[in-house]
Amino acid sequence: MTPLPSINCLESFECVARHGSVSRAAAELNLTQSAVSRQIHQLEELLDVALFERVRQRVVITDAGKLYLKDVNRIMIDIRDSTSRIMSCGGNASLLNLAVLPTFATRWLMPRLSGFLQQYPDITVNFATRTTQFDFEKEPFDAAIHYGSVNWPGAVAHHLMDEDTVPVCNPKFETANRIKTPADLVGVTLLHQSNRTAAWAEWFELMGVENSHPLRGSRFEQFAMIAQAAISGLGVALLPKLLIEEELSSGKLSALFSHPVRSANSYYVVVPEAKISSPLTAAFTHWIIREAKLGERPIIRKNHKQSKIY
Repeated sequence: MTPLPSINCLESFECVARHGSVSRAAAELNLTQSAVSRQIHQLEELLDVALFERVRQRVVITDAGKLYLKDVNRIMIDIRDSTSRIMSCGGNASLLNLAVLPTFATRWLMPRLSGFLQQYPDITVNFATRTTQFDFEKEPFDAAIHYGSVNWPGAVAHHLMDEDTVPVCNPKFETANRIKTPADLVGVTLLHQSNRTAAWAEWFELMGVENSHPLRGSRFEQFAMIAQAAISGLGVALLPKLLIEEELSSGKLSALFSHPVRSANSYYVVVPEAKISSPLTAAFTHWIIREAKLGERPIIRKNHKQSKIY
């Protein structure tokens, strides 16, 4: 069996590599310089590799040390994260780890989550951001909120809701540009989401409006940026209605027309096959599906290829 180094040795190695100094590492770790040097020496003996060289009163990490440091950093981060998770739940086994879409989580999930926690007060929920599919076997999540297609290898996807998009802008912008019909958006500044470059062209086609330049206008990578740009009067944005409920109700944004368009993709709660029989995951899955069904309504549908979200 391969011998393992102590956590103290790995911590000293990482600290010395980061500072390029034994004395600075000793000060940060609240150890003596000799103690840090001894731990580095023990690690080098175990590995049978020189991790540092002394160059003009400085310690410089070797090529072998740089290679080892990448793995050590990852291991130390994993240990810290695991320790933090256990501490956060106080040893409670009812810990639910969710991978979420950031905008969906903040705008839709968080305002409703108190209802779930009232039903299950002993559950602690942790959140991490994931915007694309990942391997559940490599990432310790109990479930994920996903936007896209129903297919996810090694997992079961439960439909939550479709996505309805609507053109929105600042009410003053709407008045100043005399926007009354879809045709009035031809020539108006359009705001685009960088992951959905064809959205406006598809919208004009569905509305039966000819626009020879539907791709012109500023592009924004994040939802929050394009929403704020529309609020600031920079143009008209085509946004998911369920994610701008607050802006619409407060009057910061105005929905221009009464016929939202339904996207080809949908939102899902995805459960890894290994967690299907988990009562904890099942409780959350049943709750969020029930919450999502409360807002369903028929809408115009468009058909386009899968795109990323936020």
